[in-house]
Amino acid sequence: MSAYDRQRFDLLVRRALKPLIFVAALLPLASLTAGVFGLHRFSLGANPISTILHTCGKWALIFLLLTLCVTPLRNITGRVEWLRLRRMLGLFAFTYVLLHFLVYLILDQSLHLNAVLKDIAKRPYITIGFTAFVLLLPLAVTSTNAMMRRLGRRWQKLHKLVYVIAVLGVWHYFWEVKADKRQPLLYAGILAVLLTLRWWQSRSRRAPVAHRTMSPQAPLRQSR
Repeated sequence: MSAYDRQRFDLLVRRALKPLIFVAALLPLASLTAGVFGLHRFSLGANPISTILHTCGKWALIFLLLTLCVTPLRNITGRVEWLRLRRMLGLFAFTYVLLHFLVYLILDQSLHLNAVLKDIAKRPYITIGFTAFVLLLPLAVTSTNAMMRRLGRRWQKLHKLVYVIAVLGVWHYFWEVKADKRQPLLYAGILAVLLTLRWWQSRSRRAPVAHRTMSPQAPLRQSR
């Protein structure tokens, strides 16, 4: 692909695709807000707190999985411009996770911290979800360019926590759902594919290094 084609695609991502994804990412929140204000078309059902809580949690997981899709998409297409979407998707994942937690803390538990702490300690799926939320906090805080420069290589190591967070998120969702587990299993399948692609990529990177190390010419070069 020529430099001109790369520049055009990069412009497409920045000026068209990125704004469209940004607007689309706000639609679930807009729908919930409309429901809160009583618009009939956006009814929150008989248990509005539960609807808001579960909707925010579901979209947090969706955006987390979309964030993990960016690198495989870059590798498959060979277009590094896809990486421009990763930070935005990750921040939307954090936004919906934060809303999920705040709805639980304020609306569901009425800011009763003792009840929240007991829930975290006694109910395993809440323990797992809260752990994922805590792990996601440093990733959100260090998502700026300034923090990337300050942390250097440590930034990449820190942000590999996103894979652990994704596993915890799917696990939390699977245990939280009591009856129909088809959707949690779907997300688990998607995550399994993404983790497999990540493993395969890491294996492919190590293979050439191992081949050069085991090459019969290596001892000759070392003896000189």
